[in-house]
Amino acid sequence: QNVQLARDLCNDRRSARPAKGAFGRGLEWACKLAAIAGALVFVGLVLMSIVSISGRKLLSMPVPGDVEMLQLCAAFASSSFFAWCHLNHGDVKVDFFTEHLAARYVHALDAFGSLLVGGFGALIAWRTAAGAAALQATGETTMILGVPVWVGQALMVPGFLLLALAGAYRAV
Repeated sequence: QNVQLARDLCNDRRSARPAKGAFGRGLEWACKLAAIAGALVFVGLVLMSIVSISGRKLLSMPVPGDVEMLQLCAAFASSSFFAWCHLNHGDVKVDFFTEHLAARYVHALDAFGSLLVGGFGALIAWRTAAGAAALQATGETTMILGVPVWVGQALMVPGFLLLALAGAYRAV
């Protein structure tokens, strides 16, 4: 029974997958590229942390501004994964209440959820961009490296815009 349930779930997910078309393929490519960029940034941050921690412990020479770079870059990298996850059904879903519903109702609820995700992505992109603009106006920089703080926040905006587009696309 569990094997059959797993097969049904996989079949439902495959049938719920929207037709691609030119826009869908472009969106999928952009989301995949953003996720790869985020992954590469995280790998770079891990390597920098290893070098910094080793240098701190062994030679008393950490990487200057390592924590600042970690904060600025991790925010961008994190925001770059959301759209790819949503586009590929990678969201956390609790289907306890919809388990026994007909597939068309589940798909309608999924579309509504995607619409909410798209709206949330647009809202967060807007507010993140507004926050970056406010930070740019103040001229605030990081303490050690002197990097403008608004840059790290502005780098999150494309990831949230992609999330908004992915949500709208999946809703349709």
